[in-house]
Amino acid sequence: MRKIVLAAAAAATVLGLSACSKGEEAAPEATEAAEAATDAAETATEAAVDASAAATEAGAAASDAAASAAGAASEAAAAVSEAAKH
Repeated sequence: MRKIVLAAAAAATVLGLSACSKGEEAAPEATEAAEAATDAAETATEAAVDASAAATEAGAAASDAAASAAGAASEAAAAVSEAAKH
């Protein structure tokens, strides 16, 4: 995701530089494009942060579920072992 943000920033820079070399007429268009690219990069960054947080929460939930399942399996094995003794 960082690569996308960097690519958007690089594209905005290139547009800005090309606007400077072509004269006054291209500058407003390049500025608008750069602003749009910056906004898109910010949105992408926010989405990446949100996705990362969601993935972290999902990983924690999966870990908790695995621990619960392991505990239940251990209890079941103990019960089977105890039943086999009788």
